[in-house]
Amino acid sequence: MKSIRVAVAAAAAAVALSACSSPMQAGAAAVVGNERISMNKLSDDTQAYVAALKRAQLDESALGVPATQAVLQRLVNVSVSKQLMARHNVQVTESEVDAVLKEPGQYQSAEVNLLANAVAPTDARDYGRAMVGLSKLQQQFGQAGQEKLLQEFNSIKPVFNPRYGQLNQQRSQENPALFVDTGRFGKATQQAPQAQG
Repeated sequence: MKSIRVAVAAAAAAVALSACSSPMQAGAAAVVGNERISMNKLSDDTQAYVAALKRAQLDESALGVPATQAVLQRLVNVSVSKQLMARHNVQVTESEVDAVLKEPGQYQSAEVNLLANAVAPTDARDYGRAMVGLSKLQQQFGQAGQEKLLQEFNSIKPVFNPRYGQLNQQRSQENPALFVDTGRFGKATQQAPQAQG
């Protein structure tokens, strides 16, 4: 499952870099292939996610990016995954979703694993279904599974609402933000993590 997450992360970075700036549907945070992610959906999911972080006594600043960006990236990844599953007729059972949601990943608990992937409890099943589906797709593609999965993932290009700023063309561990503030409302700024002292 870890290789799937690595593949998704790599694909997400490539998708973000290649996302075009075609016209945006009114009220959409992003349009992903044939699916529209509304601003309301993003707002509701972000609120649920931040509340879940607080309940788990985790600090939002540890994300390295604003919660809205982390949640938007997850919503985009899940949308792409669902569309790929439909394209390749991949079926996922509820018991498979249950099993993947119990995995702690690299963390001490399944809950923290989900929170680390910007998943609120209300969205866990969609996320789990996407993870199982991607794993099955990689297996279906055979020996070149991970490479083929990346190609397929990158074939669905999201269009993000320009209100968030420009896509960060040089995402890295030091600068993981999905968007860079272009200074539309004042001086251009860089989002840098605060040093703790």
